[in-house]
Amino acid sequence: MAILIGIAIVLGCVFGVYIASGGNIGIIIEAAPHEVATILGASTGALIIANRGHILKGVLKGFGNAFKGPIYKKQDYMDLLCLMYILVKLVKSKGLIALEPHIEKPEESDIFQKYPKILHDHFAAHFICDTFRMITMSLEDPHQIEDAMEKQIEKHHHEALQPAHALQQMAEGLPAIGIVAAVLGVVKTMASINKPVEILGAMIGGALVGTFLGVFFSYCIFGPISNRLSEIKNEEAHFIYIIRDIMVGYLNGQAVQIAVEVGRGNVPSKLQPTFFELEQAIEAATA
Repeated sequence: MAILIGIAIVLGCVFGVYIASGGNIGIIIEAAPHEVATILGASTGALIIANRGHILKGVLKGFGNAFKGPIYKKQDYMDLLCLMYILVKLVKSKGLIALEPHIEKPEESDIFQKYPKILHDHFAAHFICDTFRMITMSLEDPHQIEDAMEKQIEKHHHEALQPAHALQQMAEGLPAIGIVAAVLGVVKTMASINKPVEILGAMIGGALVGTFLGVFFSYCIFGPISNRLSEIKNEEAHFIYIIRDIMVGYLNGQAVQIAVEVGRGNVPSKLQPTFFELEQAIEAATA
């Protein structure tokens, strides 16, 4: 909704003020279909040339992600903290052997099944299970585990940001492609140099629409959407940081409650449950 409001404000201020100041919107309307086809078509083609298939799919999915916002809500963070509490508590009370059935086949685990959104989050579920597997293999050095987790997080976050970076590169190229469209319009105008001044003026005006639209799409549409997508992916990364912090706390010998409290501190402020909200949620989950 915020993006739609922003686009409405941009369109109103740019075109509304242009019309109010006496600008001839007819020239823009007449030239826009050809200029838009040239600019967006060429930029899309360049995007396809520069990126592999999975990144292109990520760009398409990223538009929806940018409009919907982060996939994790407050309840998802509560569920993750409760899940990690239950798993770490199980290890501390009954040992790693009791945990093995849950991490080997999480889809069959009665613990993971309580939290279907986390279970169906491919990276989060596997990140939890793989980290516990490393521990079951007697790799209990907190620094080694943390280093391994950091590398996985860095790779995942880099891949998650690739669509946003590709969209940003597209946005940065749009002004230049707009100039290409404008130059073609000037070439077309020069081929009609023997026509009346009125017609030549309209043709030059139409050519300049290409430059305008290239800059407009870059700085008012695609650039901001790219920035918003990057912001969303950076926020979503906190979901994985919570897992890391709780696991490292457990390996360093922290009490379960303390480790989970450290994880709670990594929840984005606007979504962070209070200490008492989390305490009630854990009591309900372990009842």
